[in-house]
Amino acid sequence: MKKALLKKDILLVSTSTTHGTGYLEHCRNEIKELLGDRKHILFIPYARPGGISHTEYTAKAQEGFTPLGVQVQGIHEAENPVEAVRQAEAVFIGGGNTFLLLRQLYANKLIEPLQQRVQQGMPYIGTSAGTNVAGKTIGTTNDMPIVFPKSFDALQLVPFNINPHYLDPLPDSTHMGETRETRIAEFHVHNRQPVVGLREGSMLRINGEKISLLGPLPARIFLQGQKPMEFKPEDDINFLLEAY
Repeated sequence: MKKALLKKDILLVSTSTTHGTGYLEHCRNEIKELLGDRKHILFIPYARPGGISHTEYTAKAQEGFTPLGVQVQGIHEAENPVEAVRQAEAVFIGGGNTFLLLRQLYANKLIEPLQQRVQQGMPYIGTSAGTNVAGKTIGTTNDMPIVFPKSFDALQLVPFNINPHYLDPLPDSTHMGETRETRIAEFHVHNRQPVVGLREGSMLRINGEKISLLGPLPARIFLQGQKPMEFKPEDDINFLLEAY
């Protein structure tokens, strides 16, 4: 597994906007470090939060990259989406509905090209749904299945699943329904791969064979048949890259 990860340069963010910040503002420094001197990024707007148009969503993404001096191109503007991925300096996939996003990635035959380019070292940035599809499957998304993708198998840029926007139970809540932890336990009855619960403001940085938790909060990591574990940003979580 490690050999397959040597060139990967990935930033997976729980959310594009945290309370009191602008679009991508809370992860701007991490994006800057990832992109280096690159000045162009290909944006995949297929998740379409709230049903906005691809053009409107691309304009929103540009707001986040303008302070970095980076120009955003929406993949919907390209005559050939596959060739656009093959020529991209970097790729950003934003949030919205994960099922819709994955369906469109399959429909436009972008799964393998994205996998190949990331393997070659092209930087990949995902937020929310864009983080979900970087995992092994989308089986731990919080989204409603508003459409059917070809498969739940995702880009598999990392060998585990992610649950962005992970929420802890409120200690004084009278809500008696299922928690995120309950749902992930249900997932592990039928699936082996680890699940990383990313709280808002948190992100994962994969650089070659090293993975780091960034941001102000710990992450909750779930392994099949074990009690959930809390990991702080300074903790070693490289075992995730050797997962199933």
